[in-house]
Amino acid sequence: MKRVFLFVATNFAIMLVLSASLRILGIDRYLYTSGSGLDINSLLIIAGVMGFGGSFFLLAISKWMAKRSTRARVIDSPRSEGEAWLVATVRRQAQEAGIGMPEVAIYDSPDVNAFATGASRNNSLVAVSSGLLQRMTRDEAEAVLGHEITHVANGDMVTLALIQGVVNTFVFFFSRVIGQLVDRVILKNERGYGPAYWVTTIVAELVLGILASMIVMWFSRQREFRADQGGAALSTRTKMIAALQRLQQAAHPAELPDQLAAFGISGRRMQGLQRLFMSHPPLEERIAALRNA
Repeated sequence: MKRVFLFVATNFAIMLVLSASLRILGIDRYLYTSGSGLDINSLLIIAGVMGFGGSFFLLAISKWMAKRSTRARVIDSPRSEGEAWLVATVRRQAQEAGIGMPEVAIYDSPDVNAFATGASRNNSLVAVSSGLLQRMTRDEAEAVLGHEITHVANGDMVTLALIQGVVNTFVFFFSRVIGQLVDRVILKNERGYGPAYWVTTIVAELVLGILASMIVMWFSRQREFRADQGGAALSTRTKMIAALQRLQQAAHPAELPDQLAAFGISGRRMQGLQRLFMSHPPLEERIAALRNA
């Protein structure tokens, strides 16, 4: 809850600073008197509501979405010794990390992967693929579970949603400011919103959205290094390195639905500029970071 308060407070502080800066520089007055009719303060409020609203809604339903999209089966009563070990390992690691016991689930997939999601540290879900249980040793699986438990303990799901909310706010705000400038100030349209407003706003949202995605994915990559360190602490460094090496050897690409890709143990490998949109660092970089820690 403290994390939510700090990020929301930060966002409001940024909005206030932005509003004050536009006022001091006279930009808001220029936009208004030049015929744009743009109320900066109202737009900032709307942008904040729209930017955070979607992120918080997705966070609130994240567990439901994860279960539905992967068809994960929550282990209420273990059906086998393997499931009993899985639940016991998650329980032990959760206690060591100081969080509430997550729901534990298995989903059918040949991929070697796992993910964690949930609205808070004490209301989370940890799920592993059937492929992971079949193709990883217990030591490797233990490290993967520690990695996911660390995501939960660090509040990564909440933090990522809040960062997404902040960048969504600014994308919404600046795309409409740019649209107003083109439509009313440059093209001198005086009758409502002309086609130029809508076209410019859409293009600006696309461009700014791409830049915003780079910021969000950069944070996502940094938290993977921290989760690897946590996984090593909850198991051992040797086990965590072995688990990452097993992922390198996996015959199947580790794929998750788009809304869960950032929360898995492994992500899609990309080259060139696409690396800026990777939710996970390359496995070789993660292994090197663990060895050099």
